[in-house]
Amino acid sequence: MLSQTRESAPAEAIVLVGGQGTRLRPLTIGVPKPLLPLAGVPFLAHQLARAAQAGITRVVMATAYRAEMFAEAFGDGARHGLEIVYVQEEEPLGTGGAIRNAAGSLLSGPADPVVVLNGDVLSGHDLRAQIDLHRKADAAVTLHLVEVGDPARFGCVPTDLTGRVTAFLEKTPDPVTRQVNGGCYVFTRRYIDAMPAGRVLSVERETFPGLIEAGETIMGYLESAYWLDVGTPEAFVRGSCDLVLGELASPALPGECGAALLLPGARVDPTAEVGGGTVVGSGAAIGAGARVDASVLFDGARIGARARVAASVVGQGAVIGEGAVLDGAVIGAEAEIGGGNELRCGARVWPGVCLPGTAIRFSTDA
Repeated sequence: MLSQTRESAPAEAIVLVGGQGTRLRPLTIGVPKPLLPLAGVPFLAHQLARAAQAGITRVVMATAYRAEMFAEAFGDGARHGLEIVYVQEEEPLGTGGAIRNAAGSLLSGPADPVVVLNGDVLSGHDLRAQIDLHRKADAAVTLHLVEVGDPARFGCVPTDLTGRVTAFLEKTPDPVTRQVNGGCYVFTRRYIDAMPAGRVLSVERETFPGLIEAGETIMGYLESAYWLDVGTPEAFVRGSCDLVLGELASPALPGECGAALLLPGARVDPTAEVGGGTVVGSGAAIGAGARVDASVLFDGARIGARARVAASVVGQGAVIGEGAVLDGAVIGAEAEIGGGNELRCGARVWPGVCLPGTAIRFSTDA
């Protein structure tokens, strides 16, 4: 299998899913970020589906935070067309340390390419083309690069005319390029094995600069396809809506999409308005005269009559009272927002919290 795969795509990938997702709290208090539902399925399901499309057959999942939940969600990977094995960090090791820690579970040979995927990036780039460039350049590592409008918020990655990476520069108010690290790497296996084991290691600050200094080839694969870091609530909502609206294709989508995605058991009153790529989770309900736009409603969430919900996340089992207004808010699981409340501009409510209002009634006839 491996000898055949070398001619088309690497057999193996490491997927980094060890982070705690602190920027997405309270959504990640009980669930790791890669397992949050994005367009109706765990976010990671979209990455795994695209990896399988690119020819990946085996995934080593590098876990840490709530590690047991990944095996519960994906099992051995068979239903995703993959073989999945799990490696857990006892202590946080950084991006490079996590990659090195997972290397012991790889089956590929020293000269084989190994894809490394960051578990919080939604990307539509051509992974096969990135792998092909890696092979043709005989590179140590090939990075997916993206151009962003404001590179000052990122470290930037300049390349020469051949696409070879010349440096990794920290955040600066005067970046020399708009190219930034897209979070998907193709390593030649032996360079993973050469990384120091058992300690915290950053690929951006140590591994990649060290390879460049040693004269090794690091290539940049630049592509202008869809790319989004879903690490914030705003980006999480945007990514979910973009998938539903067809801005990014994903074989993991659970059904037909359009202006909204209604999962099995979802109920929407005929007088309610739902659109903008909204996802209405299983068993969730939207009451009479309510309007929900560009939002994510987790399973069992309930939106009361005449409520207004825009660009927001409503956690599992949360209740939004009659006439309440959410605009850019994040509501934790089982929280209750009383009628008449208005939460805007990044407001976050922790799980189980109750905000009294003029009413919290909700009609189950929706």
